[in-house]
Amino acid sequence: MKKINLIVSIVALSMLFMQSCKESTSDSQSKAPVVSASTAFDVVILNGRVMDPETNLDAIRNVGIQNGKITLITEEKITGKETIDATDHVVSPGFIDFHTHSSNIPFGQRLFLRDGVTTPLELEMGAYPLDAYYASLEGKSYTNYGATVGVGGIREKVVHPAYNSKSGSLVKDLFNKHEDAFATMEVATFMPTNEQEKQIKSMVEEGINQGALGIGVPVGYMSLGTKSTELMAWQDLAAKSGLSTFLHGRFSSQQPPTSGLLGFQEMISSVGIYGGGLLIHHIHQQTLDDTPAAIEMIARARENGLKVTAEVYPYYQGATIVSADYLVPSNYGPNMGRDYKDIIEVATMKPLTKDRYEELVKTDPAASVIFGGISEEGLMNTIASPKVIIGSDGMPLVISASGEMAIDFDIPFDAVQGHPRGAGTHAKVLRLSRDENLIPLMLAISKMTYMQAAYLVENGVESMASKGRIQVGADADITIFDPKTVTDNATMLKAGLPSTGIPYVLVNGTIVVKDSKVLKGVYAGKPVRNTIKE
Repeated sequence: MKKINLIVSIVALSMLFMQSCKESTSDSQSKAPVVSASTAFDVVILNGRVMDPETNLDAIRNVGIQNGKITLITEEKITGKETIDATDHVVSPGFIDFHTHSSNIPFGQRLFLRDGVTTPLELEMGAYPLDAYYASLEGKSYTNYGATVGVGGIREKVVHPAYNSKSGSLVKDLFNKHEDAFATMEVATFMPTNEQEKQIKSMVEEGINQGALGIGVPVGYMSLGTKSTELMAWQDLAAKSGLSTFLHGRFSSQQPPTSGLLGFQEMISSVGIYGGGLLIHHIHQQTLDDTPAAIEMIARARENGLKVTAEVYPYYQGATIVSADYLVPSNYGPNMGRDYKDIIEVATMKPLTKDRYEELVKTDPAASVIFGGISEEGLMNTIASPKVIIGSDGMPLVISASGEMAIDFDIPFDAVQGHPRGAGTHAKVLRLSRDENLIPLMLAISKMTYMQAAYLVENGVESMASKGRIQVGADADITIFDPKTVTDNATMLKAGLPSTGIPYVLVNGTIVVKDSKVLKGVYAGKPVRNTIKE
């Protein structure tokens, strides 16, 4: 009898809740502006194949946009101040990239937009000071922008107090010869005292309160100095704030005692103990041949209620600095199965020798390099997994003639060198979906849009509920591409060649890419912050 009464009570409460939601929805609808096919829209997109990965809508529709929002999706004829004919093109949510290191510079944003990315975020390395990062982009960003609070920058400040970042980006401070931020690589081996640990924790909390999208944990660049107690504290902070950590794991290896799997387990265990989310970046470059086991481990963690997921970029080569922990010969050789010749110096685009590697580590430890990682077969299997999202890890490119960081908007695309992933990641995934039949098109789009937005909503960034979707009420971040021709063009020798087959990109309802050209001075981007700040 008690059990029956309990069930009756639950049903009654559920009915009251549903009625409350219905009344709330009714109220909001009554206050919403009336939109119909006769409305004069700001922008209309006509005759496109509208694909929404959350609802699985895949149909020819017209889309009406007002005040930066999608306000109508219809088969009826509509008109607007600006018209885009999307016949034979896919109308997709704007791509969201969790893993960027060049999205805070004009040239980097130009390449991301040509690749269909409307919201490139700096989540792995993060930013410090966080306010400086957001301030550097306010009112002058073509794309939406946001960052985690980066423990790398914080630890650099603690070990080296002269470090003074104006951009909030440790990557930019290391790569840009004119930044004068006094960044060093002391953070790589810095092991804090107990008092310094408390100081670091306090600085992380400050960044969370300023709107950080989580906590960036690039422990793979600080593997010899970062203490387990630090990692535990950061996951605990993320959990208490309803946020996620974003991890470059401690090890890149497929051999004991420093396997990539162990590095992942180190953080997953803290998620189980403290809560919060965990996004593991470029999973394939850290577990290599063990990546299928890593994906299965993460899937089991999610089945058991842990908010853990992983990311891949569609290249078997990675890009980093020459002094990266995992490139030391004792690891890169036996544990990753590679040799000096598999590392390319970006300044010369030539493979390293033992002597040149040792010289660079000693004289220019932040020198940009490209390195071989996972096998191509292993890479394709990882991309094909429906459980893994896409991210670029797009690094700053270098001007070939001068060796300086490519910053200015107008730099010619063929005048730079580096890793192609900052220019071609998303178009490459679409090409692989089409030409190699690697994954269905809807899944490819979801892995670059909805899955990212849903993960951030799950972990304290409620505003992302209006991104990664083509739905009425969603932000009009939209990428329009030709499914028959879209392709990446960037290569190891020509890393800045932009993707093609993406003629239009809208950011918050504003056309930023028109006829495959990024419109200079159209700063449509808005900041993305955590729910605490909002």
